Amino acid sequence: MAVPEKLTDTLETLEMVPDRNERIQLLIDLAGRFEEVPPRIARRPFGEEPRVPACESEAFVFTEERPDGTLDFHFAVENPQGISAKAMAVILGDALSGAPLAQVAQVPTDVVYRVFGRELSMGKSMGLMGMVGMVSAMAKQRAEGKGV
Repeated sequence: MAVPEKLTDTLETLEMVPDRNERIQLLIDLAGRFEEVPPRIARRPFGEEPRVPACESEAFVFTEERPDGTLDFHFAVENPQGISAKAMAVILGDALSGAPLAQVAQVPTDVVYRVFGRELSMGKSMGLMGMVGMVSAMAKQRAEGKGV
């Protein structure tokens, strides 16, 4: 399966940090880079359509089309303690924005385990997988000409 090269690079970098505590610190640092969706894209209160299903941190996903037809992905995370959701938003935004839509559409939701490991609670895992699934679905819809 061909996933975007930047995502593969990010996953390989994370996997080079096998120590759980070091990886946690790296993910916390990534979450610190989180930037809210720009007001030109969306303003609060957000509607239900961009809400990530099952996400405990109340995450939202928004897209912005680039001139080449690819998408930029923007996120809002309403829970200020949503460190995992913010880290995932940074990873997805950095690695998938501008990538070929067909590749973004193929990103598997279990990529969450490659990022965070399997120690996450079921609720957190489902929310993070929901973020990945939503980004993939938005790319698939756009690739099929249905818009997002």
